[in-house]
Amino acid sequence: MKNICVIGSLNMDLVVKVDNRPKGGQTVIGGDFKEVPGGKGANQAVAMARLGGNVNMIGKVGKDGFGETLLNALKDDNVNTKYIDKEDIATGVAMITVDKNAENSIVVAPGANYKVDNEYIDSNIEGIENSDIVVLQLETPLETIKYALKRSKELGKYTILNPAPAVKLEDDIIVNVDLLTPNETELEILSGVEIETEDDIQKAAQVMIDKGVKELIVTLGSKGSLYINKEKSMFKKAYKVNAVDTTAAGDSYTGALAVAFANNKNVEEAMDFASKVGALSVQKEGAQSSLPTLNDVENFRG
Repeated sequence: MKNICVIGSLNMDLVVKVDNRPKGGQTVIGGDFKEVPGGKGANQAVAMARLGGNVNMIGKVGKDGFGETLLNALKDDNVNTKYIDKEDIATGVAMITVDKNAENSIVVAPGANYKVDNEYIDSNIEGIENSDIVVLQLETPLETIKYALKRSKELGKYTILNPAPAVKLEDDIIVNVDLLTPNETELEILSGVEIETEDDIQKAAQVMIDKGVKELIVTLGSKGSLYINKEKSMFKKAYKVNAVDTTAAGDSYTGALAVAFANNKNVEEAMDFASKVGALSVQKEGAQSSLPTLNDVENFRG
């Protein structure tokens, strides 16, 4: 199996359940409250490790209780934390509301995640050198993401960018992405193409390919996912399940893709594997607490 390096965020998720998410200026009474280890980078690293992946993670936490909890959670799932440092600043947190339809709203305070800079990438370059696949998201500084992608490609690595939370990206970032894994909303923001139909998705994907992305897998929620490159596109229908919480669905999907590719699976096999993982993850509450094991996936009957 190939090794994977995740460069990204570690957050403590502060999750409250509500019937309906509040509108502007509105206060609502919530239900259960939980503290759950999260952060898109850490979620993806844990997803990979639980699926049998060999995972290094590069990132930062604060010198506080949340930081210690997040590091211990990664270690418990056999993620290599050698390249994670502690900063004298608060650990990142995400405030999450989950409504009765299992949809969520999230506000992130990055904290120590924004201390991951170019110098830190260079000082932990071993984590990239010892890996074959490098996976990033957008919860660390964009300048660092651009630099890490550039260094990864210089070292001959296969790069995956999960562009969440979505912002418009410089071409210098996009050109070093082998696989982009946006959802429809993220693809719309990245490409500038308004998306209402599958044709719109194809047009938006072509914009990204023209900028240098080699291939895309666009996640379409309960509908499924769509693979697009210069030559072809391929649709994978989602497995039907009763969703409880979609908080880490995208992270579980991207993590599963990386593990499938690390096991030399082709795109169709990788998408099917990732669809099973995503379906399993939405049936449980929380971020890392919802991520399935390889045994769960092997026993899944969709």
